[in-house]
Amino acid sequence: MKFIEILKNIWKIEDLRHRLIITASLVAVYRFGSFVVLPGIDPALLTVLQNNASSGLLGLLDMFSGGAFSNASIFALGIMPYISASIVMQLLGIAVPYFQKLQREGESGHTKMNQYTRYLTVAILVLQGPAYIYGALQGAIPGGFWDWVLPSTIILAAGSMFVLWLGERITDKGVGNGVSFIILIGIIARLPHALVAEVDRLLNAPGGLLVLLLEILFLMVVTAFAIMLVQGTRKVPVQYAKRIVGNKQYGGVRQYIPLKVNAANVMPIIFAQAIMFIPITIAQFTAQGGGGFFGSLMNSNSFWYNFIFALLIIAFTYFYTAITVNPTQMAEDMKRNNGFIPGVKPGKKTAEYLDTIMSRITLPGSIFLAIIAILPVFANLMGINSQFSNFFGGTSLLILVGVVLDTLQQIESHLLMRHYDGFLKSGQKIKGRTGSIAAY
Repeated sequence: MKFIEILKNIWKIEDLRHRLIITASLVAVYRFGSFVVLPGIDPALLTVLQNNASSGLLGLLDMFSGGAFSNASIFALGIMPYISASIVMQLLGIAVPYFQKLQREGESGHTKMNQYTRYLTVAILVLQGPAYIYGALQGAIPGGFWDWVLPSTIILAAGSMFVLWLGERITDKGVGNGVSFIILIGIIARLPHALVAEVDRLLNAPGGLLVLLLEILFLMVVTAFAIMLVQGTRKVPVQYAKRIVGNKQYGGVRQYIPLKVNAANVMPIIFAQAIMFIPITIAQFTAQGGGGFFGSLMNSNSFWYNFIFALLIIAFTYFYTAITVNPTQMAEDMKRNNGFIPGVKPGKKTAEYLDTIMSRITLPGSIFLAIIAILPVFANLMGINSQFSNFFGGTSLLILVGVVLDTLQQIESHLLMRHYDGFLKSGQKIKGRTGSIAAY
């Protein structure tokens, strides 16, 4: 079998073998830490948290942390505070001139940005630690602020920074982007629990086996569409002018600029989700309940919640694409390298042409992204277990698809470099994303 042959080829490459072993070892450390409960907590008192973490916002956080959130583990806060800090720093890089300057300074500026991101991560952890202890743990707290809450906050912050360190080690010494891989492992770790819960639900139901097979088939179809969304590109032809130096001819070749249908990746979903959490957060600090429009916004399964959520995703897709894709810079680079798009004048006309194409392909990309984001709600309304329904779309599925493709692409590059066949047919390559979750 070709798959067995590929595994043998992977094992033959010493560098790749060592990288895979290191990655597996660091992942094992992360998974072990996910089950180490905070000192002093009786695991029997965590039943309320585990029930609450089976659905909704807490369920999403628990899935990203690989169950560490519901276990009250030392890794309970996971890698998400670092992701939040990275998002804030990216926004500051757009709005604040000082950070814009740092982004243009190359490696030294990148180092400073990473340093500021870590400082901001620690600040977020200091705030999230007590919020998690008082909000999620509640009756499981064994002591007061000075004798237990403060030390536990320090442990939680140290645990999250250690997870970040593990991710960086995976990036340096292992395979794939470490931070992305940590999130991937957390999502995959929840899949068996979700699948078992769904099987238990369908065991006593009429036609349960057939329904389960249909659900798995639908999941495969959604995953295939997610792969198409991640890999979809619009190729713009670029012609380079011929130059004759001596007896040799340079240029004159035609290349393509791959413009991604979903250039923003999962960022619009993350931004939109953060805004939609505001009504839920307000409700937690005020009187519970409420009817009408505001009450529907606190229900993630309601029509108005998902309608506004989808509109926000479409709007943020255009916003983030406009930030990440710069047609003017692309046009200038082409002009500098004697390149041009056939039938389009270099310079301003080229920038306008590229901007028009990006606007046209972003619309269907944003709509498909919004549909995938709200699919778990439809799955939940159809009676599918809330834990299992999260895998039918949303942030988790896009992260899962994107990170797996990135990791496979890196492994394949090692194989092709040593003249081995890749995962696909000879001459074909796996396409990964241009960015990573860590770049948020």
